[in-house]
Amino acid sequence: MTAQAALDLADAIAEQLADPHRALPGPAVSRRQHLAHGLPGIALLHIERAAAGIGSWQRAHDWLAAASREPLTSGPDSHPFYGAPAFAHALACAADHLPGAYRRALDTLDRQLAADVGHRVGAAHRRMDAGRLPALAEFDTIRGLTGYGAYLLRRDAGAPTLLAILEYCVRLTRPITCAGETLPGWWTATGPSGRPDNRFPGGHANSGMAHGIGGVLALLALAARHGTCVNGHSEALRRILAWLDRWPEDAGRGPAWPYWVTRRELRSGHRAPSAPRRPSWCYGTAGLARAQQLAALALGDPRRQVYAENALVAALTDPAQLKATTDNGLCHGFAGLAHLAARAADDAHPSTIGQLRATIPALLAAVHPPGTDPTHAATRLMQDGGRGPGLLDGAAGIGLALLASSTAAPPRTPWDACLLIA
Repeated sequence: MTAQAALDLADAIAEQLADPHRALPGPAVSRRQHLAHGLPGIALLHIERAAAGIGSWQRAHDWLAAASREPLTSGPDSHPFYGAPAFAHALACAADHLPGAYRRALDTLDRQLAADVGHRVGAAHRRMDAGRLPALAEFDTIRGLTGYGAYLLRRDAGAPTLLAILEYCVRLTRPITCAGETLPGWWTATGPSGRPDNRFPGGHANSGMAHGIGGVLALLALAARHGTCVNGHSEALRRILAWLDRWPEDAGRGPAWPYWVTRRELRSGHRAPSAPRRPSWCYGTAGLARAQQLAALALGDPRRQVYAENALVAALTDPAQLKATTDNGLCHGFAGLAHLAARAADDAHPSTIGQLRATIPALLAAVHPPGTDPTHAATRLMQDGGRGPGLLDGAAGIGLALLASSTAAPPRTPWDACLLIA
């Protein structure tokens, strides 16, 4: 797939999402405040295009206005991907390129987010003081404190609220004793859904970028690269890396990290055999390799950096892992893999940068096969009722990934900061 073909499909997606009053499919309406599926995520596509000089700021404003037409949810019913925090992410991406615009709204949102984070951090420390295990939603990227940290890191890298989150993350990485057994501090008593699950007796340690320790690793690494560190910061990075070093599987071409570790596996020290799994952003090797690359850069560890980059190349060229990838979206599809490869290549060691960039054309071709009409392809994406037009699974996210992956330059806006990959 050529860079021009990728841009043509991104253009076609943007055109079909030009007007929020005419292009609002059912899921986007019902999840109006949701960054993953609703209007703030679609706004990000138009904000990035406008910042790149290939789209209209008016379109971006129209989607932001539509997303905020009703009161935004805040407090305990909101989270980084829903309500006021989700809208704040999109609004801040626009404000970065429009000096003075949206300042009053962002100031109001930032005060609300700081209050919400304060309540969450306080509750988390009380939970740890009592020796209880965390819920995934306490710390993860989608619903928890790691996701709030992603937003705050680029808004104000020295903010006391961000430092409080980083201090919490450091404490989260320390072992916890539960019923006489030593567990990693992020061990949860539930299944990966966050609910009790008979398939996970004794709970699990989640590895994912979306819902596990991978997101915490990425936040700590990115903060360190911004020069924002707290006591125990480097030690926390190394504790997470040491945990990941225990669990890679040999995928034939390179290491593959599991989505999670169960209590039985922890006790035995061995992973149960499993079929190849997709190497996505949300779970698996692609996202974790990028997080480990960022951690290596933060720690000044070129050996680990090259190891992580080679693991990503292996995952993106392994037929068995790619066969397990069955959709095109940003979260766990081919567009997301192409975007991860591009972001990793931006920071890569000279020995691996060429290999990383070489994976991108085939990944883009899986999204948009050569010879496919871009308008028809965009229509199919829009009409996919299971995925819709949104950021994580749908057309807007694919459009953003196509824009970023088809050029040698990073995105003009930090739209993907919510994914903790840059």
